Amino acid sequence: MSDGIVARLRASLDRPADFGEVLAGDWGAATAAELARRPVLVTGNGAASLGDLFEVKGSPAGRIRLQGDLSNATRLGAGLAGGEVIVEGSVGADAGLGMSGGTIDIRGDAGPRAGGAAPEARRGMTGGELIVRGNAGAEAGSRMRRGLLAVGGDTAPLAGVGTLAGTIVVMGDAGASAGLWSKRGTIVALGKVAIPSTYRYACTYRPTILRLTLARLGKRFGLGVEDRHVSGLYHRYSGDLADLGKGEILAWTAA
Repeated sequence: MSDGIVARLRASLDRPADFGEVLAGDWGAATAAELARRPVLVTGNGAASLGDLFEVKGSPAGRIRLQGDLSNATRLGAGLAGGEVIVEGSVGADAGLGMSGGTIDIRGDAGPRAGGAAPEARRGMTGGELIVRGNAGAEAGSRMRRGLLAVGGDTAPLAGVGTLAGTIVVMGDAGASAGLWSKRGTIVALGKVAIPSTYRYACTYRPTILRLTLARLGKRFGLGVEDRHVSGLYHRYSGDLADLGKGEILAWTAA
């Protein structure tokens, strides 16, 4: 079976560049040459092509592996509808913005609004899986509608702000105001989390579906899920009661 497309960064990406068009549409069937022609908007330099910035090789298989430090790459995987994207490094703002399907596996940190919503959009991520193995910036999963966002490290403030549905798993510590203005959806906090004042304690239990989700994150993506997280107890808090109030924060507890 083909390993798909491999894109290796030719030189340091020293200024912000918009990758929003690179994985648009049916990108998984595109050849290496076709993907290499897709546009990237580099701040100060205007339009370039993916092939100008990366050495692009391989055969179509619905999979692309991007190698190099993409901390200045914005909107990578925005609107992704399918396929598998592996980033062997960190990415900038808006990774997976409004994605509806497929998988993005970021093996580093992600900037603000990973899996979130554009300023003018009513919804953020509506499906698929976004895995950030490092830390995630502010407003991760903002206005999320469906899908799974898993963060192996910490999240900056406002993770899951305004969520409509979907699941966010934070394996490190959650920043301030996680789940603020949530209508529905679930935030799973395996580390420290400050529960907003507009949430109320509901119960302590072992969520069956969560056990399956965590086991899968450990098996498929190799995230550091421990037995105590899979079999442990969780405090459930309902909120945001300042809004619809049908969301929840599940906070792991050793007790």
